[in-house]
Amino acid sequence: MPGLFDLTGKILIAMPGLSDERFANTVIVLCAHSDEGAMGLVVNKPADHVSLPSLLDQLEIPRRADLSGRSVYAGGPVEMERGFVLHSPDYDTEMSTLQVNEQFAMTATLDVLEDIAAGQGPMLAMVALGYCGWAPGQLEDEIAQNGWLVGDPTGGLVFEAEDDRKWDLAMSGLGIDPLSLSAVAGRA
Repeated sequence: MPGLFDLTGKILIAMPGLSDERFANTVIVLCAHSDEGAMGLVVNKPADHVSLPSLLDQLEIPRRADLSGRSVYAGGPVEMERGFVLHSPDYDTEMSTLQVNEQFAMTATLDVLEDIAAGQGPMLAMVALGYCGWAPGQLEDEIAQNGWLVGDPTGGLVFEAEDDRKWDLAMSGLGIDPLSLSAVAGRA
């Protein structure tokens, strides 16, 4: 099934019956999807005990912008000590920014954090520690087994909605009432 469709830039919405509890009620922006696998960032689960100002302090990056109240997200269970910034496409570093689609870009180098701290970064951004990764064909299998729904993201959902509402809003965006979903998949 790999290669039949490209999900880059789409959102994954965890179904209630997804077997891995780490992904319960998650919304993930897929930053890359190809025959070689997939990579995405959870956008609705703030990391425990880490804020953006405290992360910048740990990295000894001086702040000139007011970043109080800005969260750092638990982007996924892979390389949880590594940072990723999902952001609007108005920001681009030639060597290290991945243009996901017309709505999103991702940068995983320190310069984007330095620019955010200086108030010169992307207009919209969220910082994540770790990422979600899938081997070739793995994501397609999980979708076929009713583990994920696939949708089209909006910048408002990803960057502006309250974290605890993003899953419900993503479901509603597909016309699905989350209360009507069953955790048990069936076949007709």
